[in-house]
Amino acid sequence: MNFPFYIAKRYAVSFSKNSAINIITAIASLGTIASAMALFVVLSVFSGLRDFSLSFTNATDPDLRLETASGKFFTLTEAHEQKLKKSPFILSASKIIEDRVLFYYNNKEQVAYIKGVDSLFQKTNTISQHLYVGNWLEPETNEVVVGAEISRKLGLGLFDFNNPLEVYTPKPGKGLIENIDDAFTISTLHPVGIYNINEDVDAKYVFCDFDLTKELFRLKDNQVTNIEIKLRANSSEEDAINEIQSIFGDSVTIKTKAQLNDALYKMLNTENIAVYLIFTLVIIIALFNIIGALIMMIIDKKSNLKTLYSLGTPFKSLQRIFLFQGCLLTITGGIFGLLLGIILIILQQELDLIMITPTLAYPVSFEFTNVALVILTISVLGYLASWLASRSISKKFLE
Repeated sequence: MNFPFYIAKRYAVSFSKNSAINIITAIASLGTIASAMALFVVLSVFSGLRDFSLSFTNATDPDLRLETASGKFFTLTEAHEQKLKKSPFILSASKIIEDRVLFYYNNKEQVAYIKGVDSLFQKTNTISQHLYVGNWLEPETNEVVVGAEISRKLGLGLFDFNNPLEVYTPKPGKGLIENIDDAFTISTLHPVGIYNINEDVDAKYVFCDFDLTKELFRLKDNQVTNIEIKLRANSSEEDAINEIQSIFGDSVTIKTKAQLNDALYKMLNTENIAVYLIFTLVIIIALFNIIGALIMMIIDKKSNLKTLYSLGTPFKSLQRIFLFQGCLLTITGGIFGLLLGIILIILQQELDLIMITPTLAYPVSFEFTNVALVILTISVLGYLASWLASRSISKKFLE
């Protein structure tokens, strides 16, 4: 066995004759345990909050979204559709037409997006699972599904045949507008369902049949504003993007879920980094106790070190004794704190110990990347702290 490591292990598991040193070492170990536990718990909480926040966008965002590179619409030919259907990476591809329009109901107005979806939309998107009243729309009808926020602002209910929901779609063309019929195409819609995801999404979209929006905007059969794609399980996103680019060329831009919500992803990542740095600083402060405990131990073992040095133990080996001892204390404390943090996170997931509301538990997420990050952080900082403490052993000190 390595001689410095053997001595370090003996020092780490034995008590000093000086009770003050034992107390300082115990406090330093508890500080390491608490800081490691706190770092893992906070990282797990932010992972849970991130998943919770992204769950709202995942309800409306596809795996991939194809948008026109210029203008509002692009052409989807029969050949394009067949190639998408034959792709080994794509499970389903839904044609979409969406644009901002004016909705009018019972003397109230609301500007929002009307989104025409085809029969494959429910295979690419889970928004139909977020209906809290009513049903999803039937194809080839004037039925629509509205967001809860739009319903609230308009005072809109379902199946109100006395007060129809009207949509005003701008007509293409030039010249002076003399009356409203020249400016807008007006159609009557029948709300059959209301979805509820979050305030932003609920105030943005009204879903209707694809053919209805095509008539409202007077588009050709092969014109769409975008295509939403769901990938097959375990399919490579990069391979799918490369294949789609080979099909459409430069006529479309392809966006992933992260690119569709780049501001949200950047905010969550920035917050995660900031919290990690703050709690890393807490660990650094806690490790000053380790440095103090090691220096006190070096002073306490001065006579033993002189004896070992006189017997021919290399000077560097004496320094490595306390380097190894510090690493043992920090890594052992870090692992113990990590285990406590894992137990706490699992209990929160299983038993809902802390609640945000009576029906919503505080979101946490157990991730092995967080485990590895805590171990790496404790190991690196513990090594640096032990190295600094071991530098206090000098030839002058031994003489």
